[in-house]
Amino acid sequence: MCQLEGTKCSFLLCLGISIIICSVIYLRTKMPTEPKPMEKQEPPETLSCRPFTSECKAFLPGMERGVEWNQRDCQVESLIQNSPLQCSDLIRDLHLITKPLSQEEEDYPLAYILTIHKELELFVRLLRAIYMPQNVYCIHVDAKAPLEYQDAVQKLVSCFKNTFLSSHRETVTYAGFSRLQADLNCMKDLARSKIGWRKVVNLCGQDFPIMTNLELVRYMQSKEWRDRNMTPGVKQPTYMRHRTQFQHIEITGLHVVLKGLGLKKGPPPHHLQMYFGTAYYALTRAFVDFVLKNPIAKDLLEWSRDTFSPDEHFWVTLNHIKEAPGSYIDGGWAGDIRAIKWRDQEGKAHDGCKGHYIRDICIFGVEDLPWIITKNSMFANKFESKTFPEALDCLEQWHRNKVLNQATVPIEPAWLLATQSYSSRDYNSTAGA
Repeated sequence: MCQLEGTKCSFLLCLGISIIICSVIYLRTKMPTEPKPMEKQEPPETLSCRPFTSECKAFLPGMERGVEWNQRDCQVESLIQNSPLQCSDLIRDLHLITKPLSQEEEDYPLAYILTIHKELELFVRLLRAIYMPQNVYCIHVDAKAPLEYQDAVQKLVSCFKNTFLSSHRETVTYAGFSRLQADLNCMKDLARSKIGWRKVVNLCGQDFPIMTNLELVRYMQSKEWRDRNMTPGVKQPTYMRHRTQFQHIEITGLHVVLKGLGLKKGPPPHHLQMYFGTAYYALTRAFVDFVLKNPIAKDLLEWSRDTFSPDEHFWVTLNHIKEAPGSYIDGGWAGDIRAIKWRDQEGKAHDGCKGHYIRDICIFGVEDLPWIITKNSMFANKFESKTFPEALDCLEQWHRNKVLNQATVPIEPAWLLATQSYSSRDYNSTAGA
């Protein structure tokens, strides 16, 4: 009896071990530890798009007749941050233009410097508005930007051969020397680029184009600007002299303050006449080489380290000396660089801000669009995707329509940002006519 019981126990033990072994083998075959390398993964589900506001009807064809414009993507941030898509799919789903749209544009490549630190959606929409495969783009991401933001920008930029991150990054301070240094870092990188760009334009993350790439090329090749730099500005006004007469110190990443009790600076090097103007420009490649190599430019740069907002005097001052290639001694405020609504120009240069003011600059609302489009500057500043999203929605679609209407090559479906459809009311009235 005991022998029988022992045999029964051994049998049950062997049976249990066999069941365990078979279960492990079954699970390993049905549940691989790694996904198939070429298996296509679906992008995350996106939320429905907000409709275009009725104020867009003045700029989007057919809206006044009942044509509905339907956006094709609504969450560019999640598409980049959370999507497992490969680059080819990401470029398609973000609707970037992948071919030169005319021979004229292909023969005149542009360089761009983008300094960014926040609002990923704004950056993506700005990049796809200005992106052309023949151009080259240097992206400077503020060193203090959140890591997830930096990673998302890196992911997108790595999908393009003609787009790259600046090799040196700054912790940018508003009105500080670091802002000027960020541009110079990108200039050094662009000077080494194998792409034969003709002029370089600088942008911030809250800009958006008004001119198309073709219009920019034609504007820069116009009689007035063909061989000239565009740095709007005038001789330094008396009320601005404190910026360069006193020493300042940059509190990294925060703000700029006077050093001590107002320590005076020495005069500018080489007896330079100081100018005051915009921090934005369009510069020839020869002028960029001058900025990076010429002793006068180097000395002015060093002297400017402890000034207030040096990017508002550095470029325009150098562009008013005869030695500089493409200099424009009598340029003044010429050059349609930016459409900006300054608070102190309300009632004079514009009809007031329809959004709201920050640092005396208008954050555009949708009702500002007629003024922006009529002004027809190269770019407009400033936009916020969270505060007034409808303004950017409308302007972006208006701009893409203009870009594609000017193209001399077949339009690819992926380049369309929105599709059109007729409302049921409009369809019925058309059918009954």
